[in-house]
Amino acid sequence: MSNTYLTKTYAQNAGNRKKFTVSAWFKRSKLGATQDLISAYRASDGFQTDVIRFGATDDLEFYAHSTLGNSPASFQTVRLFRDTSAWYHVVVMVDTTESAGTDRFKLYVNGERIMYTTGFTTENYPVQNDEMVWGIGSGVVHTIGAVGTANYFDGSASHIHYCDGYAYNANNFGETDTTTGEWKAKTSPSVTYGTNGFFILKDGNGITDQSGEGNDFTLSGGTLTDLKDNPDNVFATLNPLNANIGATIPTLSMGNNRTSNSIINKMQTQYSTLAPETGKFYCEVKATAGSVFRIGISSYNSNQAQGSSDTQNRPGQFSEGWGYDKTGTVYKSESSVGSYTAYNTGDIICIALDMTNKKLYFKRDANAWENSANPATGSNGIDISSISSGTGMAFGAGLESGSVGAAYADFNFGNGYFGTTAVSSAGTNASEIGIFEYDVPTGYTALSTKGLNE
Repeated sequence: MSNTYLTKTYAQNAGNRKKFTVSAWFKRSKLGATQDLISAYRASDGFQTDVIRFGATDDLEFYAHSTLGNSPASFQTVRLFRDTSAWYHVVVMVDTTESAGTDRFKLYVNGERIMYTTGFTTENYPVQNDEMVWGIGSGVVHTIGAVGTANYFDGSASHIHYCDGYAYNANNFGETDTTTGEWKAKTSPSVTYGTNGFFILKDGNGITDQSGEGNDFTLSGGTLTDLKDNPDNVFATLNPLNANIGATIPTLSMGNNRTSNSIINKMQTQYSTLAPETGKFYCEVKATAGSVFRIGISSYNSNQAQGSSDTQNRPGQFSEGWGYDKTGTVYKSESSVGSYTAYNTGDIICIALDMTNKKLYFKRDANAWENSANPATGSNGIDISSISSGTGMAFGAGLESGSVGAAYADFNFGNGYFGTTAVSSAGTNASEIGIFEYDVPTGYTALSTKGLNE
């Protein structure tokens, strides 16, 4: 999350300043800003090593001051990293003892090396036998999620390794799945960590070192949340790239699971990163604050279509979308297709989307499904068979602040949180994939990559 960061300061002259490897998985939430993922910073002279950071243009960067007075090492990739629905595996290897400059720094993303000459817009290799600020010890703060107290990383992180005095490539920490062909994490890699090495965030939000070296980190700001979303099972979030023509983009936060609108009397809408074409999926949306809500589903064909800045293409505005309004009206093509119970601020709206049989279901909190429906049996659901063949449907919410202040809607796609608040008493889970406030109907699952493949 933004402004959440971990720190550790080692003893004086700790660490190998010539040779080390960092491996970590990251999922981005915010784009277009410089964000440090892993860094070391010495306040006395401002020297720093940004081992991994995203630049303001969404490139991947490395920057390191020399403790011997040499020119800094610096790299910026040609490739940009703007996929907020995916996890990136990043490995940085530094070994300044190598004779060839291109062997002194190597960068891998999802198992592939970013190649010298063609892969970088900036490419300044460290001098042979140079020493980096990283690992210098006394007075140097090592940080996960920031540099010092700036350039906070906004997103999620998992499986962060630091190998002190050892140079490894990406294959030591990840491998290709023989079934899917996707790059995946080795959860217990066979590597040597060295005296000052560490392995944190192995399971959930654990910042206790799992390397055996005892180098625990400290939560120095913000809140850590133990998400189900991980490199092996990517969950849907709200999509910051889903900007509708002519409309003001809502503000996203909480790992892109909260959408907010502070503009009075103007509706803003946001939709999920994943939009299934088949299968049965469940999610929960909390109408956290605000005066007007429209919660439901929409196709990516319609929610990216032209629309006025006042309506922002809310669920139910177009023919391939259905929205459950706070007043209780269910809309399609901006016409009423049903009358349900009105809901209030603070209520949780449960959505069951059956893309196999083209049915849609809503309910409020622990109440019965509206219209005496039963998603498990397929009875009394809203008929959504008018969806065009091959069209994916995304979960979404439109909201406006009115005169009561900023409006917020918190989505739980299965991570088990509304904002930073965990569900109060989890219902039956979605095939052990998601954690929800209420029971998931039989046959339904969370909107995640594993859920899509069930």
